Amino acid sequence: MEVWQSYLSPNLALRFQSMVERRLKHNKSRIVEKIELLEFSLGSCPPCLGLQGTRWATTGDQRVMCLAFDWDTNKISIMLLAKLAKPLLGTARIVVNSLHIKGDLLLMPILDGKAILYSFVCTPEIRVGVAFGSGGSQSLPATELPGVSSCLVKLLTDTIAKTMVEPRRRCHSLPAVDLRKKAIGGIVHVKVISASKLSRISSRGSLSRRHQTSSVDGFQDLIHDKDQQTFLEVELGELTRRTAVRSGSSPQWDSTFNMVLHENAGIIHFHLYECTPNGVKYNYMASCEIKIRYAADDSTIFWAIGSDASVIARHAEFCGQEIEMVLPFEGINSGELTVRLVLKEWQFSDGSHNLNHLRISSQQSLYGSSNYPSTAGRKVNITVVEGKDLIAKEKSGKCNPYVKLQYGKGLQRTMTVHSPNPLWSQKFEFNEVAGDEYLKIKCYSEEILGDDSIGSARISLEGLVEGSARDVWIPLEKVNSGELRLQIEAIRVNDQEGSRGSTTGSGNGLIELVLVEARDLVAADLRGTSDPYVRVHYGNLKRRTKVMFKTLNPQWNQTLEFPDDGSPLELHVKDHNSLLPTSSIGDCVVEYLMLPPNEMSDKWIPLQGVKRGEIHIQITRKVPELLKKSSLDADPSFCKSSQISSQIKQSITKLQSLIEDGNIEGLSTALTDLEALGYEREKNMVQLENEQMLLLDKIKDLGQEISNSSPSSSRSSGS
Repeated sequence: MEVWQSYLSPNLALRFQSMVERRLKHNKSRIVEKIELLEFSLGSCPPCLGLQGTRWATTGDQRVMCLAFDWDTNKISIMLLAKLAKPLLGTARIVVNSLHIKGDLLLMPILDGKAILYSFVCTPEIRVGVAFGSGGSQSLPATELPGVSSCLVKLLTDTIAKTMVEPRRRCHSLPAVDLRKKAIGGIVHVKVISASKLSRISSRGSLSRRHQTSSVDGFQDLIHDKDQQTFLEVELGELTRRTAVRSGSSPQWDSTFNMVLHENAGIIHFHLYECTPNGVKYNYMASCEIKIRYAADDSTIFWAIGSDASVIARHAEFCGQEIEMVLPFEGINSGELTVRLVLKEWQFSDGSHNLNHLRISSQQSLYGSSNYPSTAGRKVNITVVEGKDLIAKEKSGKCNPYVKLQYGKGLQRTMTVHSPNPLWSQKFEFNEVAGDEYLKIKCYSEEILGDDSIGSARISLEGLVEGSARDVWIPLEKVNSGELRLQIEAIRVNDQEGSRGSTTGSGNGLIELVLVEARDLVAADLRGTSDPYVRVHYGNLKRRTKVMFKTLNPQWNQTLEFPDDGSPLELHVKDHNSLLPTSSIGDCVVEYLMLPPNEMSDKWIPLQGVKRGEIHIQITRKVPELLKKSSLDADPSFCKSSQISSQIKQSITKLQSLIEDGNIEGLSTALTDLEALGYEREKNMVQLENEQMLLLDKIKDLGQEISNSSPSSSRSSGS
């Protein structure tokens, strides 16, 4: 009872929950349109083991314990929410209130007792009790939703059969030391060395992928053919990679693949295919698999099915240790596969890493506090550095990739680069999301008739440590090649603001933004052009540039200034229309918080929300205390203010004249110029206020110097 409640129950529940959630999407009753797992707990009632005793057996060199397994409980808590299909409508809660599993269990100690494999001898007997409700206390009889109970029994039976019925085995590690660290992902390098003793499958026609079908005569032609063409597909979750095609019954591939684990365990599948003579179709031949699991003492366990259902198990005591395994193929009478595995890195929820036998300190060692750092007030900076081996279009051979990043509610996009090995080096900022949130990555190739997906990926951002940037290559899933390099770093916003000292919110700091130009904008008008201008949002302040008519490559060369208070700086590129509402042709966020004082940053920023377009800006964080200009004589702001006032009066007179003449196009241009003058006047007023503050500070400093140098002060210090 103690072991079940404190360890086995929650851990087994988590393992089975992930499996059940995946299988629920693909195996549901016909009357159910959509089903969602709301709650999953195995309860406090443990199963009964070995009621009729236990016995040991020996298979080859492997010792196996056989014992009966009987679990009859009504203490479980499994709740599903089902959306009903036609003719039924609405939703219903499905509650599994009892469960009975009965079978014979096998326990196999491996690696000198460091772990144990467990499985059922055959598919166990399963019964499930189901109740139905509408969400409240009301319960409906099972006859209200026919077939659901039998569907759940089949789902549970199939899940167990495919994961823990001989020869499929699960692993439970028994380490001498438990570091109590939660592994949330890892990187493993898989090197496919070679195969041997392969047999050709004689079949009429092409075999379906991953499903071996017998020939009409139901036999295999065991002819070793030197002209046999084979390749191997390596699969880990949604990630697949292929070797090159090699000849003969003992092909040599020597192909290494970078694979990503999204949990503390995973299964690497190896699928063997034979190519047809013309090279267009291929036949499935056989498969095998290796399972990986993180052990609580920072080691890694690898295990697989050997010949005659024996056990192959290896143990890597540290990251970076190479493991070699020779596996028999399942599905053919002969054939072996030789692979080498290197677990390069484990990532943990506290932000620490195990990398090539070097353990990077966790948050606890850095701060002397909890292993789970506070994420309040943090930003995540993600730099999309480069890509390699991205997929090109088959017909044209061209690849025009760009990347979309989604994290929480934030969505960002890189610019398009015309190369299968692009270099972006674009940095994006997201607000950190609490919980086990993944960064979702989608890669596209920009085409005239619609963009093509060329892969996707995801990576956990749980446990990021401030001041420790991650530099990782991420393989793209659902494609056969392609990787992206990302740099990921967590930044605490409060620390950034504090580093600016008195310039933040004091009125002494300025953000100078020069909107230089834009290029390759999207066309908003039917004639294939746009009338672009930029609306700038800085906190509660709003500014805009003049309109550049009939161009996709406008040049504004307009300078705007804002008080440096740390507000977000957003640029919204609009298409001007004098009759209809303006339309957006892209926007972006300008990062300026980390800029060195009084140093200009010149950059092109890709526009978000559109297929193309970039804007060229120059931005400077001006800190008056560090500027050489320290007096009003250096900049005649008062004269400039009077000049702006005079220009505003002239513009108003011009407007009145245009209104009388009915000149609509000229009126629109004059209004834009008048608005720009208004912004110039506001900018000049801000500059005057800053210069006034600077002058008052100088007067205060001078008064302090006079006070310190007075005779009374000298006598006081002397006494």
